[in-house]
Amino acid sequence: MRVPLAGWMTPTDRAILERLQNEGNDELVLTPALIAENSDYARTTIRQHLRTLLSHELVEYHDEERAIYRLSERGRAYLAGEIDATELENSE
Repeated sequence: MRVPLAGWMTPTDRAILERLQNEGNDELVLTPALIAENSDYARTTIRQHLRTLLSHELVEYHDEERAIYRLSERGRAYLAGEIDATELENSE
């Protein structure tokens, strides 16, 4: 079952989180280009959404210099339903 979106989130944000989660397999560490390549979204869109997810601490840098992202502990907890979407409303 998919977790509800926080008020500031869009389906794009959830798609990015789920791509990094890579359910059923090991989590992925990806660049915006690789996420875009494996989704229906443009690289610029992915980059914008990653900045928002980063500010809400749902993703973190795996390698900041190379702009490689991964799920944060908070992102994992959110996708697992351990953090309610309302808790994300004022997290920026």
